[in-house]
Amino acid sequence: MEYKTKAQELSFLSRKYAVNKQKSNWLELFSDDAIVEDPIGVSPLDPIGKGHNGKVAIEAFYDTVIANGDLVFEIVESIPCGDECANFANITNKIDGAEIKTKMIVIYRVNSDEKIVSLRAFWDYEAMEQQLLSLKGD
Repeated sequence: MEYKTKAQELSFLSRKYAVNKQKSNWLELFSDDAIVEDPIGVSPLDPIGKGHNGKVAIEAFYDTVIANGDLVFEIVESIPCGDECANFANITNKIDGAEIKTKMIVIYRVNSDEKIVSLRAFWDYEAMEQQLLSLKGD
Protein backbone atom coordinates (compact mmCIF):
# COMPACT_ATOMS: atom_id res chain seq x y z
CA MET A 1 0.00 0.00 0.00
CA GLU A 2 1.17 3.52 -0.72
CA TYR A 3 0.71 5.80 2.27
CA LYS A 4 -0.33 9.43 1.88
CA THR A 5 1.23 10.62 5.14
CA LYS A 6 3.65 9.46 7.83
CA ALA A 7 0.73 9.26 10.27
CA GLN A 8 -1.05 6.82 7.98
CA GLU A 9 2.10 4.73 7.53
CA LEU A 10 2.73 4.53 11.29
CA SER A 11 -0.91 3.64 11.94
CA PHE A 12 -0.59 0.62 9.65
CA LEU A 13 2.73 -0.34 11.24
CA SER A 14 1.13 -0.08 14.68
CA ARG A 15 -1.55 -2.52 13.55
CA LYS A 16 1.01 -4.87 12.00
CA TYR A 17 3.28 -4.93 15.07
CA ALA A 18 0.37 -5.40 17.50
CA VAL A 19 -1.10 -8.29 15.49
CA ASN A 20 2.31 -9.95 15.06
CA LYS A 21 3.25 -9.47 18.74
CA GLN A 22 6.31 -7.39 17.84
CA LYS A 23 6.41 -5.47 21.10
CA SER A 24 9.75 -3.70 20.69
CA ASN A 25 8.89 -2.59 17.14
CA TRP A 26 5.47 -1.37 18.32
CA LEU A 27 6.97 0.60 21.21
CA GLU A 28 9.60 2.14 18.92
CA LEU A 29 6.81 3.84 16.94
CA PHE A 30 6.02 6.11 19.93
CA SER A 31 7.73 9.26 21.19
CA ASP A 32 9.00 9.15 24.76
CA ASP A 33 6.15 11.41 25.91
CA ALA A 34 3.37 9.76 23.87
CA ILE A 35 -0.09 9.02 25.20
CA VAL A 36 -2.28 6.01 24.43
CA GLU A 37 -6.00 6.27 25.19
CA ASP A 38 -7.51 2.87 24.36
CA PRO A 39 -10.39 3.21 24.91
CA ILE A 40 -10.81 6.92 25.58
CA GLY A 41 -12.14 7.71 29.04
CA VAL A 42 -12.53 5.75 32.24
CA SER A 43 -12.53 1.95 31.92
CA PRO A 44 -10.95 -1.00 33.70
CA LEU A 45 -8.06 -0.57 31.25
CA ASP A 46 -7.62 3.06 32.40
CA PRO A 47 -9.36 3.61 35.77
CA ILE A 48 -8.46 7.31 35.90
CA GLY A 49 -9.36 7.96 32.26
CA LYS A 50 -6.27 10.03 31.49
CA GLY A 51 -4.54 7.56 29.16
CA HIS A 52 -1.24 5.75 29.39
CA ASN A 53 1.41 8.47 29.40
CA GLY A 54 5.02 7.81 28.39
CA LYS A 55 6.78 4.69 27.17
CA VAL A 56 6.80 2.87 30.53
CA ALA A 57 3.01 3.19 30.82
CA ILE A 58 2.52 2.34 27.15
CA GLU A 59 4.66 -0.77 27.56
CA ALA A 60 2.54 -1.81 30.57
CA PHE A 61 -0.58 -1.28 28.43
CA TYR A 62 0.92 -3.52 25.75
CA ASP A 63 1.77 -6.23 28.30
CA THR A 64 -1.69 -6.09 29.87
CA VAL A 65 -3.92 -5.67 26.81
CA ILE A 66 -2.23 -6.47 23.51
CA ALA A 67 0.02 -9.34 24.59
CA ASN A 68 -2.83 -11.35 26.13
CA GLY A 69 -4.98 -11.78 23.05
CA ASP A 70 -4.85 -13.06 19.51
CA LEU A 71 -5.79 -10.03 17.40
CA VAL A 72 -7.35 -9.80 14.01
CA PHE A 73 -7.25 -6.10 13.15
CA GLU A 74 -8.90 -5.13 9.88
CA ILE A 75 -8.58 -1.49 8.83
CA VAL A 76 -11.76 -0.90 6.84
CA GLU A 77 -11.03 2.72 5.95
CA SER A 78 -8.08 5.04 6.58
CA ILE A 79 -8.34 8.81 6.31
CA PRO A 80 -5.05 10.72 6.66
CA CYS A 81 -5.11 14.48 7.35
CA GLY A 82 -1.92 16.41 8.02
CA ASP A 83 -0.07 14.96 11.01
CA GLU A 84 -3.01 12.71 11.92
CA CYS A 85 -4.79 9.67 10.56
CA ALA A 86 -8.20 8.25 11.47
CA ASN A 87 -8.76 4.56 10.87
CA PHE A 88 -12.09 2.77 11.05
CA ALA A 89 -11.35 -0.81 12.10
CA ASN A 90 -12.98 -4.09 12.96
CA ILE A 91 -11.12 -5.89 15.71
CA THR A 92 -11.53 -9.51 16.72
CA ASN A 93 -9.68 -10.52 19.86
CA LYS A 94 -9.47 -14.16 20.89
CA ILE A 95 -8.91 -14.57 24.61
CA ASP A 96 -9.15 -17.93 26.38
CA GLY A 97 -11.18 -19.41 23.53
CA ALA A 98 -13.66 -16.50 23.48
CA GLU A 99 -13.92 -14.34 20.37
CA ILE A 100 -14.77 -10.69 21.00
CA LYS A 101 -15.63 -8.36 18.10
CA THR A 102 -15.31 -4.61 18.37
CA LYS A 103 -15.73 -1.73 15.93
CA MET A 104 -13.48 1.24 16.57
CA ILE A 105 -12.11 4.49 15.27
CA VAL A 106 -8.42 4.97 16.05
CA ILE A 107 -6.78 8.37 15.60
CA TYR A 108 -3.00 8.62 15.43
CA ARG A 109 -1.01 11.86 15.61
CA VAL A 110 2.70 12.07 14.80
CA ASN A 111 5.35 14.68 15.53
CA SER A 112 8.12 16.17 13.38
CA ASP A 113 10.42 13.30 14.46
CA GLU A 114 7.96 10.90 12.77
CA LYS A 115 6.93 9.27 16.04
CA ILE A 116 3.41 8.67 17.32
CA VAL A 117 2.60 11.20 20.04
CA SER A 118 -1.05 10.23 20.44
CA LEU A 119 -3.12 7.11 19.83
CA ARG A 120 -6.80 7.62 20.67
CA ALA A 121 -9.15 4.66 20.24
CA PHE A 122 -12.90 5.20 20.26
CA TRP A 123 -14.76 2.00 21.17
CA ASP A 124 -17.40 0.85 23.62
CA TYR A 125 -15.79 -1.04 26.53
CA GLU A 126 -19.17 -1.91 28.05
CA ALA A 127 -20.38 -3.50 24.79
CA MET A 128 -17.21 -5.59 24.68
CA GLU A 129 -17.73 -6.64 28.30
CA GLN A 130 -21.34 -7.64 27.55
CA GLN A 131 -20.14 -9.81 24.66
CA LEU A 132 -17.70 -11.54 26.96
CA LEU A 133 -20.38 -12.13 29.61
CA SER A 134 -22.82 -13.55 27.06
CA LEU A 135 -20.14 -15.91 25.75
CA LYS A 136 -19.42 -17.14 29.28
CA GLY A 137 -23.13 -17.75 29.78
CA ASP A 138 -23.34 -20.16 26.83
